[in-house]
Amino acid sequence: MEKANFGVMGLGVMGHMLALNMERNGFRVAGYDLDLEKVRAYGADSGGRKLIACETLDVFLATLELPRRILMMVPAGKPVDAAIASLQPFLSKGDLLIDGGNTFFQDTERRSRELEGAGIIYIGAGVSGGEQGALWGPAIMPGGQPEAWELVRPIFEAISARVADEPCVAYMGPRGAGHYVKMVHNGIEYGDMQLIAEAYDILHRGLGLDNARLHQVFREWNRGELESYLIEISAEIFGRSDPETGQAIVDLVLDEAQQKGTGKWTSQNALDLGAPTPTINAAVESRILSAYRDERLRAARILGGPEARLDADPETVIGLVGDALYAAKICSYAQGFGLLRLASREYEYDLNYAEIARIWRGGCIIRARFLNDIRQAFHRNPDLANLMLDPEFSGALNARERALRRVVALAAESGIPALAFSSALAYYDAYRSERLPANLTQAQRDYFGAHTYRRVDRPGSFHTEWQ
Repeated sequence: MEKANFGVMGLGVMGHMLALNMERNGFRVAGYDLDLEKVRAYGADSGGRKLIACETLDVFLATLELPRRILMMVPAGKPVDAAIASLQPFLSKGDLLIDGGNTFFQDTERRSRELEGAGIIYIGAGVSGGEQGALWGPAIMPGGQPEAWELVRPIFEAISARVADEPCVAYMGPRGAGHYVKMVHNGIEYGDMQLIAEAYDILHRGLGLDNARLHQVFREWNRGELESYLIEISAEIFGRSDPETGQAIVDLVLDEAQQKGTGKWTSQNALDLGAPTPTINAAVESRILSAYRDERLRAARILGGPEARLDADPETVIGLVGDALYAAKICSYAQGFGLLRLASREYEYDLNYAEIARIWRGGCIIRARFLNDIRQAFHRNPDLANLMLDPEFSGALNARERALRRVVALAAESGIPALAFSSALAYYDAYRSERLPANLTQAQRDYFGAHTYRRVDRPGSFHTEWQ
């Protein structure tokens, strides 16, 4: 029997779809899973295709050409360690293991070092795009040894999404770089989704727009500078009705946003590195707050506030919200790329920010027209300290910052929570401030803890006997 070019271990939705994608692009793919039902489902798809269903690990390994290339699509954490432990005794020097799950980058760092010591090359690959992306073209963010990337490059370039005939995959850097970039991608995704949700809340609850009008507004936004996958699917969501009740499905969905943890990892790591990411943090906190639904229902009957209705011209507010959303989006992405910049130095990843923006243009959840502009910004200045300092983006912010202020004020006046919009504006104002009130904070620290302070008029550290 002809050997398989590639193996997929873990035939859940993502693993199965990626295998079908590889086969469609000319590769012979062996599939294995501990769950025999998944193996049989995979085998049912193999008629006339270059798919090999393997019910045992030894058959799976024997089916693969050398050096073996194995993609593990198993849940993050201990299952990845268990998968590696089951494979490692049978691998040869030069074989390649790939973790394609949403793995915490520090776990990938550890595994990469351990396996490299045993002669096994390793890739941690962030894969974005969901089920349909996996099948028809995801964005892929691989990190590992350069020779590992060369082993998998032809396959990953063949199966990834394409924009302007460029594959949405590139080598990110050593060890955990790929999973790190995917983690920040997901943090930015959290921020994008929360900003869109707040825009919806202001227009729906505050302005009283029904779902038919919201469908029109979001479709119109998707024809302009806000064009993106998330705006596109939001428009589609507003246009879908429940066949049983005739009601809009979005109105029937419980207001409790769940999370798998990657946004939280982004916030936690940003705190570790000292990177300001308030909009991403606000998005994480908003999801956490949404889970307190029973408490919110009680609080709604006890705590006072204004009626959530805006007394303003609808078309004016729609325009303001669109401009504010674009401005806040710039601020949010500036935070994400600022975090990438600090991490690149801290972990010695040598990240290419223009390439990251390029591969995010297609396949992934945050794909958007906007990413072309980010790519160009980093082409103009690879050492750009903050996206907001790029001439194109600073111009866009200067033209829209008043809209962002007005929308935050309208939300506050109406009692509509806008954690992400508010944090984006505060980040913008803090970053552009020549002087912040941190002088008082540091004076307080010196007062109660003798932590010393620096002065504006002379070098050195100083302490005052305040009492």
